[in-house]
Amino acid sequence: MKPESLKALIAPMQSAMSEFSEKDVRSALGDLFAPDATLKLCHPFGDLTGPDALFDTCYAPLFAAMPDLERRDMIVMAGTTPEGADWIGLMGNYMGTFLAPWLGIAPTGHLTHMRYHEFYCVENGKITEMQAIWDIPEVMAQARAWPLAPQLGAFLCTPAPMPQDGLTIRGDGSAAMTRVIDMLTDMCRHPSEGGPEIMQLHEHWHPQFNWYGPTGIGTARGIAGFRHWHQAPFLRGMPDRKLDALGDLASHWIGEGNYVCETGWPNMRLTLNGDGWMGIPPVGKEVLMRSLDFWRIERGVIRENWVLVDLLDIYRQIGLDVFARLAEFNKVRPNGSIDLGTGMQA
Repeated sequence: MKPESLKALIAPMQSAMSEFSEKDVRSALGDLFAPDATLKLCHPFGDLTGPDALFDTCYAPLFAAMPDLERRDMIVMAGTTPEGADWIGLMGNYMGTFLAPWLGIAPTGHLTHMRYHEFYCVENGKITEMQAIWDIPEVMAQARAWPLAPQLGAFLCTPAPMPQDGLTIRGDGSAAMTRVIDMLTDMCRHPSEGGPEIMQLHEHWHPQFNWYGPTGIGTARGIAGFRHWHQAPFLRGMPDRKLDALGDLASHWIGEGNYVCETGWPNMRLTLNGDGWMGIPPVGKEVLMRSLDFWRIERGVIRENWVLVDLLDIYRQIGLDVFARLAEFNKVRPNGSIDLGTGMQA
């Protein structure tokens, strides 16, 4: 299918979620998804099948916690992968007033944001596979019940692309994809082929690029910020990283205009050793990482990169229950629903 046809296919879902209601969203999902669609979702949701399971497991509890829930897409991409599959990639924020507990996270009574990266495979006009990461730790941080190690990067509500063109992307993306693939190829040359200089970051990245990482890692600015707040700790803790096409690893790539996106479930194999990572000790255990990414190219180099990693699943793989730790934080905090009323009594 052409990119514009793929984007038109999901428009009813986007419309229904802009002013969320159970009836409209459930109906839109039922129309859009194949009944036996494979759903690959971040921890703790796991693997599900079909649109009803998606609504009941994911959206219904979130909607109950945020009754004025809305979806705000900031990047919408679509196209055919090099392997010939049709995929759609979306990045944005779910937002709403957090009024009732969700996944054991206590409500705040305030507007709350949660970034999502969602990818959909389309066959014969229906979504047959979904891969999605919701930045659940982002909600934990706003609720001030943070169960993980402090993040090194900045915490912020992730912005839309700087040119504000994320919803109107179009055109040939082959040059953009070449830039991203070349960047990743050079990154993987370190450390086996040389020191940090062999990654040639200055050749691939704009001097003022923003790297929007998941909550738990945070956002970094420029090459120095990227190295300090993400790359150096990541490589010290897992220097043996391996990408793509290795047994059970696989990625799906779309290039469109100045944008590139990639989804992998999983797409990276690593061993937690060195001096550990994000407060995780060097347990010497191999883990598989799910990473769903978007890049924006400007004047031939990467200016913005949105990255979501299923960090909660990394902890799950090494036997650490983040939600049990969250419960310990919350056991002495009020954890009921909040009624703000009309505010007239304030």
